[in-house]
Amino acid sequence: MPIINEKPKTDLRTADFAYDLPPELIAQHPAPRRDESRLMVIDRGEGTVTHRHFYDILDYLQPGDILVVNDSKVIPARLYGHAEGRPEAAIELLLLRNHGLDRWETLVRPGKRARVGMRVVFGGGMLTAEVEDIVEEGNRIVRFEYDREKYANVYEILHEIGLMPLPPYITEQLGDNSRYQTVYAREEGSAAAPTAGLHFTPELLEKIKAKGIAVAPVMLHVGLGTFRPVKADRVDEHVMHTEYFSVSEETAALINARRAAGGRIIAVGTTSCRTLESVTDEAGIVHPMSGDTGIFIFPGYRFKAVDALITNFHLPESTLLMLVSAFYSREKMLEAYRTAVEEKYRFFSFGDAMFIH
Repeated sequence: MPIINEKPKTDLRTADFAYDLPPELIAQHPAPRRDESRLMVIDRGEGTVTHRHFYDILDYLQPGDILVVNDSKVIPARLYGHAEGRPEAAIELLLLRNHGLDRWETLVRPGKRARVGMRVVFGGGMLTAEVEDIVEEGNRIVRFEYDREKYANVYEILHEIGLMPLPPYITEQLGDNSRYQTVYAREEGSAAAPTAGLHFTPELLEKIKAKGIAVAPVMLHVGLGTFRPVKADRVDEHVMHTEYFSVSEETAALINARRAAGGRIIAVGTTSCRTLESVTDEAGIVHPMSGDTGIFIFPGYRFKAVDALITNFHLPESTLLMLVSAFYSREKMLEAYRTAVEEKYRFFSFGDAMFIH
């Protein structure tokens, strides 16, 4: 059964999470060096806001802390092809979730062409997809066919003909695909990057470990549900899509040991935060587990696992902004966002970062 938390009661409206953002502050490309992004540091206890750079995160981490990162890897999930036998009928496919046995849930454009039974050809015949079913919100389940003697799996073909699934607000081409990938990405399956982790370099991670801070992976394959606009007027009427996650016995044991010794659990990104909150009981114990989570965190939620959060700046009226507002407060978070606009921070996936502690 998927994990879907009991929602707190709220009168908040989606419009309560709106803010004004000049388009020129939407980052179109990564910083020249990952850890040179700017860092807004929010001290919840003191109510202060400090402006630093991401490499300064080391000053705010303490021996005994544990950084929890999402090591899911983004796949080149965007494919361009055409209807079989009709080269003029262009089709775009975005892979959302692997259902096993070469069956994938996908977003197809234009959707009106993608009837059950339609076949789509990619890479000059290297890969063929047949539409098997139409599911919620018009997504299609497709089954892929390819030369299994030549390719071990679909991922090998994707790396030859697929494109990275950059968000629609990024209009510039990405020169280096690795910049939309964390340096610790391991298990392929995400349709979008866990972007808070993009700021870490191998060198910075080594310095963090040398200071006595542990780094532990969890895995959540990021789907588009995290980024879908909230269409409900009331926040508590929105339904999150589920995403697959996994927390190993080793990671759970390490987190529990660090917390028992007085260390802080620091989630790197909202995906790590949602994963941790999905597997932690009321006593604050993290359990090894894998499955689907549809946890939706907004103001009124009581955090069970996460003591501090590293995150990027999120879209107005998004579930991600609601999550960080639950971790601090809606009013203070929107005030921090107004400050970020005044200080010309860079926003969204390739933008700057925030540390809330």
